Amino acid sequence: METENNLFNSKTAVNQHFKSHPDAGIVIDIKREDLLHGQVSGNKLRKLKYNLLEVFCQKEKTVLSYGGAYSNHIAATAAACHFLGLKSIGIIRGEELAGNLEHTLTQNQTLRTAYSYGMQLHFVSREAYKTKNTAGFQESMQDRFGTFYQIPEGGTNALAILGTQEILTAADRVNYDVICVSGGTGGTAAGIINSAAAHQKVIVFSALKGGFLREEILKYTTRTDFMVVGEDHFGGYARSTDVLIDYMNVRFRESGIPLDPIYTGKMMYGIEQMIREGAVNAKTRILAIHTGGLQGIPGYNQMLKKKGRLQLQV
Repeated sequence: METENNLFNSKTAVNQHFKSHPDAGIVIDIKREDLLHGQVSGNKLRKLKYNLLEVFCQKEKTVLSYGGAYSNHIAATAAACHFLGLKSIGIIRGEELAGNLEHTLTQNQTLRTAYSYGMQLHFVSREAYKTKNTAGFQESMQDRFGTFYQIPEGGTNALAILGTQEILTAADRVNYDVICVSGGTGGTAAGIINSAAAHQKVIVFSALKGGFLREEILKYTTRTDFMVVGEDHFGGYARSTDVLIDYMNVRFRESGIPLDPIYTGKMMYGIEQMIREGAVNAKTRILAIHTGGLQGIPGYNQMLKKKGRLQLQV
């Protein structure tokens, strides 16, 4: 069993070269947060760090959190709790998945991973899931499971921001002009914005449609000098086209760096699109944050295969 110190301390990701655009003198490096830990990688480890340290401070033994059937956060939380000797409960959106749990686990690697690490999976209807932050829902969870430490969906809260603020190093703040990061709940983006140098431009690539992400980020930062790019090319959260998949496969063959199709892949495509459109100044050094999510690729490929579509190479 790992200790808190072994799991969380001395975690510094390496920066690897991703792509150069020599005509404009633009260089893109990628910070490999996905390599921090085999099972608790990327921004999930950062978000969980201070939350799970708080669990021990409060002498709690159970962690409860929320997510969809393909949630990276759910898989990472289950693994981290397992390594630290904590019980974990996952409230999963979609009660239909509970009808034949064995079949669900066979078809869904994310939930299978969480289950294998001892997470108790509790499936609720999509309508009930929408009420998860209400007092009534919270009371029903306490009645069912007893006392627990709660981590929100996606892992974003004030303690998560303390962790994501540790992603950038002192060298990163000197060596790069632009920092790019993908965003879902905004916690990783807020940490990057808080810790970026004053001269650095931060660009957040939203994984979801809609313009709400900026407001979510502003809950955790006083800085307003950042840019949010909406998901308006591939159909919204977790959706993709063969154009995106082909791009990711080409870049994987060139760089050896695997990308995930929900967050980092779309961000990297977006960065290069901005370069093609002349929206990035010449001689700019860009650092893109790889937030992980690679555990979901087998399941994503399974979905692509069923649809007869191009699959990701990993």
